[in-house]
Amino acid sequence: MTTNPDKLAKQVEKTVKNPGHPPLEQWNPELSGDMDLHVSRDGQWIFKGEPMAREAIVRLFSTILRREADGHYYLVTPVEKWRIQVEDTPLLAHSLEASGEAEQQVLSLTTSVGETLEIGPDHPLEVGTYDNSDEPRPVVTVRHGVEARLVTAAFYDLAEHAIERVEHGQSVFGVWSHGIFYKIGQGG
Repeated sequence: MTTNPDKLAKQVEKTVKNPGHPPLEQWNPELSGDMDLHVSRDGQWIFKGEPMAREAIVRLFSTILRREADGHYYLVTPVEKWRIQVEDTPLLAHSLEASGEAEQQVLSLTTSVGETLEIGPDHPLEVGTYDNSDEPRPVVTVRHGVEARLVTAAFYDLAEHAIERVEHGQSVFGVWSHGIFYKIGQGG
């Protein structure tokens, strides 16, 4: 067993026939330990105190990452499971694009590892706040409990598509995507 990112990446590449979306839901190895890998709030993946230089490994690791019920993040292969530390979300989302209008609108984001996600049933949007703060925390679900946080520019772009409507007697702001209304803030 290894905590070396290059060796772990090679093991994954040998094991997974479709490296884009490995079947993590089928992999349940015992915990191998803690890897000296953490993801900073600004989206940097840092191994043993140094930013990971190879973007391809970060991209691969994002496909074998899951967040479990205990709230921790794990890199999972068929035979290994390594806990890593994540300050906020392991991925960032940027480059918001919109097509269509009103309820037919579809909003897309690109993650920090180059994956395009359409906000909708498979990738819902949630706008909460950070603990002890009113600072918005907009996130979109990627898969396996992993989220991507919208960078500030993407959140501002999202707000440009917001409409105001009344829900349960209260005014709210939100956006449509794939026929679903996502609340992003309180109305006036």
